[in-house]
Amino acid sequence: MQFLKRLFKIGQAEVHSAIDSIEDPIKMTEQGIRDMKEDLDQSLEALAQVKAMCIRAKNEVEEYANKGEDYNEKAMLILRKAQSGGLISAEADRLATEALIKKEQAFTGQKRAIADKEKFDQNVLQMESNVKTIKQNISKWENELKILRSRVKVADATKSLNKQMAQIDSNGTVILLERMKEKVAQEEALAEAYGEIAGNAKSIDEEIDKAINVSETKALSELEKLKEQLGITDSKE
Repeated sequence: MQFLKRLFKIGQAEVHSAIDSIEDPIKMTEQGIRDMKEDLDQSLEALAQVKAMCIRAKNEVEEYANKGEDYNEKAMLILRKAQSGGLISAEADRLATEALIKKEQAFTGQKRAIADKEKFDQNVLQMESNVKTIKQNISKWENELKILRSRVKVADATKSLNKQMAQIDSNGTVILLERMKEKVAQEEALAEAYGEIAGNAKSIDEEIDKAINVSETKALSELEKLKEQLGITDSKE
């Protein structure tokens, strides 16, 4: 039973993954471009076939025109030969009539070929327009795909950065930094307090000496003794 449940869970995961891949805009756009390129290949193949039929119809128009002119010339030659006595008149009329019938058939075939060519020309124009539209759509969607990929990269980078920032705040790092600032400020204030206490702890003797400047007084006394030994007297005295 547990094994079946696990298989069911795996199947669910694969289905969700398939749905996610179907809904992925990049994959959908890529598939759309592939479909359009297949349509373009099919359209180009059909266009080539229609152009081939158009060329064939054009050649038929020329062939039927040449045949018509040829049968018309043959009918004229037959009548001229009968006129010159080279051919029985009745036989000449029969053959000339057959040639003119062939000429008319060629003329009918030429008209049909012209109609086919005109129809194929219209088909070619329509299909060329369709091919042009498909190419434009492919180019448009390829550009859209490039932009979409760039937007996805920016979105992923922004999401990752925002996620990191959110995790920093959620982990209490900002709170820890504020506590450290408060701790440092407290230590600095405590050091300043100890400094003031140390300054107030000077002895009375130090305060007295500082007030009368003992070092200066001693220096003056030593100077007077040195002058007395040298017999130097003050000019004022």
